[in-house]
Amino acid sequence: MKLSSALLTAALILAAPQAFSSERAQVGWQWIEQGALIIDVRTPQEFAQGHLNNAVNYPLSELDKHFADIDKEAHIVLYCRSGNRSGIAFEHLSEQGFSNLHNAGGLIEMQNAQ
Repeated sequence: MKLSSALLTAALILAAPQAFSSERAQVGWQWIEQGALIIDVRTPQEFAQGHLNNAVNYPLSELDKHFADIDKEAHIVLYCRSGNRSGIAFEHLSEQGFSNLHNAGGLIEMQNAQ
């Protein structure tokens, strides 16, 4: 009985990030369908290997330069390879006053949710 409980708990823990990931990607597509700006925060080399249609490449290391002229009320979907860098971008841009941001996760995650 204890082993069954442990296995069930482990399965739920492992499944939770996938459910979260799919949800954030689906919300990202909803925002995109409503006209949100799509920002890929990966490196130019990663971007050149593939990206979402209509995405612009604003690498994480250059955010301040690229966002200087963007309306802080604009709806913006951020993504990267795994969701980590886009999460960092989300936090940084939030601190700069951007209020309509969504971290949609990683490129493959977004492509799978489309």
